Amino acid sequence: MANSYSEVQIIKVLQEIEAGATIAGTSRKYGITDKTIQRWRQRYSGMSKSELAELKSLQAENRRLRHIISELSLDIAACKEVIKGKW
Repeated sequence: MANSYSEVQIIKVLQEIEAGATIAGTSRKYGITDKTIQRWRQRYSGMSKSELAELKSLQAENRRLRHIISELSLDIAACKEVIKGKW
């Protein structure tokens, strides 16, 4: 595996550890540090592939909604300026 791991690959590594593999052995096998595994555990602990997909979907929807809100905020500000007669 490359130095850059996808979230699905990270979950696979963590599942190996949960199944009984040692952290030291797993870190040697994949060429990563123990500290990296600890960081991954903090972020992805107990997460399944379906939960990860749901998280990604929610994050994408959140980005889309934030974009809509920012556009609407600009529209509202422009309308207020027009109403004030400063246009």
